[in-house]
Amino acid sequence: MHSPGATHARITDTFFHAFEKSIKAYRQFAQTRIDESGFGITVDQWLVLKALQESPDATQQQIGTMVFKDFASITRIIRLLVAKGFVRRSTHSKDGRRSALCLSRSGDDVISALEPISRESRRQALLGTTPADVARARAVLDMVASNCLRREPA
Repeated sequence: MHSPGATHARITDTFFHAFEKSIKAYRQFAQTRIDESGFGITVDQWLVLKALQESPDATQQQIGTMVFKDFASITRIIRLLVAKGFVRRSTHSKDGRRSALCLSRSGDDVISALEPISRESRRQALLGTTPADVARARAVLDMVASNCLRREPA
């Protein structure tokens, strides 16, 4: 691979190509496992269910931020989860202009059924790595994100 500052690297030789390739491969792998469960949901819908479970008071916009979805996408995903009966929407108790979202019993059941599948998918995807490898990769990715979020040029 070329050095980080190489100006004429082939697109397939860049860190970001390898990163995107791994993300896409993992999402396809995870989606196949979710499909095998028979619940008829997507990886993104699963992530929204988990975000709701972990942050039950979060707003729709906060959930979107947690799962890296824009407002239109998160609105569509939540509408589908409501239609499937996994999420309930009601008027927020303190702000009548907002909706409160909560998992339904079947939403809880989906999470319970898919959590072991999710854990196993992550375990299999990380075969051959050590906890130190994962920690270092995470540190590098956090640094990349931080660099991209900085306002001033490097």
